[in-house]
Amino acid sequence: MGIAGNPKSLAMDIADGFVALSPSGLKRYSPSDLKTIHSNLNLVLREVRGEVIPPEDLMAIKKKNLRIQRINQALLMLSNYCRQQKIPL
Repeated sequence: MGIAGNPKSLAMDIADGFVALSPSGLKRYSPSDLKTIHSNLNLVLREVRGEVIPPEDLMAIKKKNLRIQRINQALLMLSNYCRQQKIPL
């Protein structure tokens, strides 16, 4: 089964916490889909890191850090799954 919709929107949903990646959920994707998800997660990670937030806005800083944490966790899970399945990224 392929990626439903836009892969970048999937990465944005992961960053916002609407979608969570799990090893059992990654089984339905082909190796090319996994590579696409990986590249889009890295793209969204760069965009989130590039956001400029004023230092006095603590809630926005917390939200940005939480989004970065979710993306990093998804990238780690994806890379571990691909290593176990011997899928090169």
